[in-house]
Amino acid sequence: MVWTVAPEPYDSPVAAALWRAYYTEVSDRWYLLHEGRRTAPEELEREIAAVSGADLAPPEGLLLVARYAGEPAGSAGVRLPAGTTAELTRVFLYAGMRGRGGAALLVRAAEDAARAAGATRMVLDTRGDLVEARALYARLGYTETGPHNADPYAEHWFAKELG
Repeated sequence: MVWTVAPEPYDSPVAAALWRAYYTEVSDRWYLLHEGRRTAPEELEREIAAVSGADLAPPEGLLLVARYAGEPAGSAGVRLPAGTTAELTRVFLYAGMRGRGGAALLVRAAEDAARAAGATRMVLDTRGDLVEARALYARLGYTETGPHNADPYAEHWFAKELG
């Protein structure tokens, strides 16, 4: 089977489905770890609706969607603030698509998009319980750094020179 990665409007039905799946997974993982329960349905709906993804609209950002055999399988976002540092966000693959190389493909496509926009460095943050993400970033050449933001859920910050 073949992977493809292409830009996607942040407000498309495909993007909305991927955002819902991403947020549900990371939120449920946090609540299960810290409170022994899944995210309350009303909280889940409120938080999904509160973050539109508009920061991933060109020219300030970009949402990339990976498809496997033509079907949406995952996403990665790039925030492109003024300057030469871009931010990687929302790297996600549906559980059934993991282990097939799609995550690395998405991150590399995000790096290429950041370079094309003039970025020379990519930063990201993640949580301690997202061990798969931390392993992916380390494998792709990201190094752990000090904080670059004040996100209350961020526990690990990474950077990579894009050269």
